[in-house]
Amino acid sequence: MKVLHTADWHIGQLFHTYDRTFEHRQFLQWLVGIIVSESVDVLLISGDIFDLSNPSASSVQLFYTFLNQATKANPDLQIIVTAGNHDSPSRLEAPKPLLESSKIHIIGLVERDADGALDYEKLIIPLKNKNEEVEAWCLAVPFLRTGEYPSLADCSDPYAEGVAAMYGAVYAAALAHQQDGQAIIATGHLTAAGSERTSADEDERPIMGGVECIAADAFPAGLNYVALGHIHKAQKVGGKEHIRYCGSPIPMSFTEANYKHQVLSFELNKGKLTDLKSIEIPIAVSLKRIPDMHQPLTNVLAELLALPDEQPTGPTPYLEVRVLLDAPEPGLRHKIETALQGKPYRLAKIDARHPVQTEDAAAELISGRKLTDIKPEEIFQTMYQAKYNAMPPEILVSLFNQVSTEISQREAV
Repeated sequence: MKVLHTADWHIGQLFHTYDRTFEHRQFLQWLVGIIVSESVDVLLISGDIFDLSNPSASSVQLFYTFLNQATKANPDLQIIVTAGNHDSPSRLEAPKPLLESSKIHIIGLVERDADGALDYEKLIIPLKNKNEEVEAWCLAVPFLRTGEYPSLADCSDPYAEGVAAMYGAVYAAALAHQQDGQAIIATGHLTAAGSERTSADEDERPIMGGVECIAADAFPAGLNYVALGHIHKAQKVGGKEHIRYCGSPIPMSFTEANYKHQVLSFELNKGKLTDLKSIEIPIAVSLKRIPDMHQPLTNVLAELLALPDEQPTGPTPYLEVRVLLDAPEPGLRHKIETALQGKPYRLAKIDARHPVQTEDAAAELISGRKLTDIKPEEIFQTMYQAKYNAMPPEILVSLFNQVSTEISQREAV
């Protein structure tokens, strides 16, 4: 049995205001081709199908068009879709009645039985080979929210220990079904301890203040493979070959520009995992950063002006301009856009940085002093000098004092 693992599609994402429908359509068309060429039997989609919990009609249409094309191209294909933190579990599950007769399984919610206990059986899906024999069992575990995992008494980390207990309980339920020669695999959408993350991953919605890390040993040792989503860089977890993030199929931020975007495939044969490999995804629209390192504005503008005017053969790349500022630059965007006129790039982001950080200056300012003894003007001048390595112009000081006075007068009324 050939299995393909993908996740974190984020259909409907706007990349710094630019629509990405073309990129997602190119990826999904490519994926249909891979399903056929690799003779895939099972497709695992481990969460974050959509970028928003309330996706647009066009995003939903794109997803279901893919499901239709994939199952037409391979009528025996089994698809397991689990919800991520960006997905609405109930909205994702809405078409389940229409899909009950197909081989598409969508798991968004963790249901409870008549007694109010977590219904683990609803998360266990048999995977059948071409002879309609059960080759493996899949623990289709979605992104777990509060109340969707066991509540443990006297534990130091309710979330991490609860999630570990959840996987242990679903695995135990699957063992009751397992027969000789059958594998057990699992899905998950979570943050694994020690995983390498980017700024885009750090911006993901936390559950409990960013402490929701799950250790690799939270997954039962008997699992043949764990198909994870949520982290956008493909990687193994805890040094274990069979616990994997496949990563996002297209770059979600400029920090992912140099990633090898991929899907993962593997074979299940008589209860064993074999032939685990990555398949690189072609990037439909490239990302470029100019310059390679942050430089003063004059250097940056010169480099932008030197760019060739020829239009690329493919789609116009996204561009991040990286500039180092030593003073406020109100006309920054206009100057950059002017330098880029006629150039074959889409300006997506201006990353402006300053040579001196303000944290140390702030600490030095308040060290040993009461906040009531520090005047607002003093704070303003200290932060400005720390950020721009120069004293603020008199006009800015005057305007600041004017605003500060108006606020004080209003508070006194």
